[in-house]
This record gives sequence, C-alpha cells and structure tokens, in this order.
Amino acid sequence: MSARRGKKKRPSAARRAVLLALAAIACGYVLLATIAVWFVHHPREWLRQKEETLPSFLVSALYWNGNGLGDITDALDITGFDSVYEYDEEAPSGSVFFAGAPKRTGNVQPADITVLERGEFAVGWSPSLKRPVWCAYHVTPKKLYESGKRPNFSKDKEAVNSPAPSAYERSGYDRGHMVPNHAIESRYGTEDQKKTFLMSNVAPQTPALNRGVWRNVEHRIADFWPAKYGEIWVIVGTIPGGRGETLSGTDIEIPGQFYQVIVAQEGMDVRALAVVFDQNVSWREWAARHIVSIDELEEMAGLDFLPDLPKFIQDRLEEGRPSRLWPIRARDIFGLIRLNLE
Repeated sequence: MSARRGKKKRPSAARRAVLLALAAIACGYVLLATIAVWFVHHPREWLRQKEETLPSFLVSALYWNGNGLGDITDALDITGFDSVYEYDEEAPSGSVFFAGAPKRTGNVQPADITVLERGEFAVGWSPSLKRPVWCAYHVTPKKLYESGKRPNFSKDKEAVNSPAPSAYERSGYDRGHMVPNHAIESRYGTEDQKKTFLMSNVAPQTPALNRGVWRNVEHRIADFWPAKYGEIWVIVGTIPGGRGETLSGTDIEIPGQFYQVIVAQEGMDVRALAVVFDQNVSWREWAARHIVSIDELEEMAGLDFLPDLPKFIQDRLEEGRPSRLWPIRARDIFGLIRLNLE
C-alpha cells in the first residue's frame, strides 16, 4: 500500500506580496548603500559642490549610510585607496620622528617654538600661546603594559609659561591630550604615561572633538594599525583660530583646528595619512570626511612635515590625498565596530 503524497501548499497572494515588498526594500537599500559609499569617497571639494546642488535630505541619507558602511568596507580594504610610495631606506625604528621634526614656514605659527624632549615623544611648545604647537610620538606593535590608574594633570616646570591644570576648569574646554595617554602607557609604562599628563602636552579641545572623532583616530593608531603595519609615527598639532580667543580668565590661546599626520612603513612601502578637524565638529563625526593631503595641511598649519625625506619621495607622498582611513586586520573589525558605537 503506497502512502499518499500531499500537495505542497503555495503561499497566499498576500504573503507573496509581502515577500516581494521586502525583497524590493532590501534591493533598494543595497543600491542606496552602494551609491552612498561611492558618494563619500569623492574629494571634499566635489562633496561641497553636491551639498549645494542636491536636496539636503538626499545628501544626509548618502552621508549617513555611506560613512558608516564605508568605514567598514575601507577597513576591510574593499573600497578606497591610500597614499603609498616605495622608498629605498629602512624605517627609523625606535625614533620619535619618522623624517625629522616639523619646521616652521611663514607666520601662521609663533616664532617661539621650543622642542621639549620626553623620551618616547617630543613637544613643540610655545610660551606665548601657553600650549603646544605640535607633538610627535611613535607606537610600536606590541602592547607591553596593562592599563593602570589614570594620573592627575600637573604643571610642567620645564615648559616656560606652563599653565596650571586649574586654568581649564569651568572653561567649557577639555584638557585635550596631544600625545595620547593610552598609546604611551600600553607601550612604555606608567613613568612615560605620567609625562603625557604634563600641561605642556595639553591644548583646549571641545568635548565633542576630544571625546569623539579625535579619540576614535587615537584608538586606531594605538590598537589597530600597529598590528597590521608595524611601528607608527604620528605628529599631532594645532592651527590657530585666527581671532585670538583665549580660555576664560587666562591668556591660553584656543586653537581653531587640530590635525594628525600618521606615517607607517611596511617593507619599502611608506604610507601617510593626514586629518584635520575644526573645534566645532559634532559628537558623531566621521574621520574620513576630514582627510587632507599633507601638502594642504602644511599650507594650513604653516609647518613643513617630514622635512628629512628626499624631495622626490616627499613631493609624491605629500601631494597624494587618500580617500579612506587605513585598512585593519579582518580579526579587528568587530573591535572597530565597538569603537564606532561608543
């Protein structure tokens, strides 16, 4: 006796309509996301032009989707490109500077910059501004120390006109680390970490900048990029605001912008990246929107970066403008997602 085979029940018309609608929505989002990622990878000048010509709601949707998804596809090396050039010299392992300290050009920066050596980092201190103009540090691949108790800020007795930590109280600005506590502590230990809490390593930063996109880039430098590229060299700095604003009740000059120049050498390939942020960035800003070429930054900052590089490599490396932040290892992608959600 054979068993009767039941007929397969076909989905109802209503259910088919729902499935088709969901498929259409999914396809529509994939198309929007693809266009959005393509959109945000264009140069800043092109994006500004589109902001003026396209409807604001469309620009917002493209930025919202493109920046979030593009940050992940960039990190996985699926989209975007870097500024990378071959160089026939080995990297200066263990040195604070990759290719020399920044040199002042023009009159954007004050003439009283004094270099303070701090062992694993250096500070370009200005007594007239009562804050650093630039700082330089390097990060090795291996983290050798666990996080400990966070030190207190203290006045730097070796820096002329160093303010006291209390100068920033109730000012509306954070005591913004230039050389980051986390990167130094994890590589070099608590004694070097304490030096990052000297007021010579501090400049006024808005909370949104200090605790937002600036911190995001700092963690990429400390936690993700060394694991992929090896030793990282960084110059962080300030650009004057132009209006001579000072912290309330003090004569500490408030910078208008902050920047980071990041360099790595993998084999003979040297890669460089520069970002610059206004003080008034939003809490949820995306760093990739603030990438500039080093040539552009030099004009803005009144400094010559990487001055000891031969001219042929300096010109080629500094004129290139990457379209993304550097990729990371695939195993670190969930750590990046957590960082972006914090």
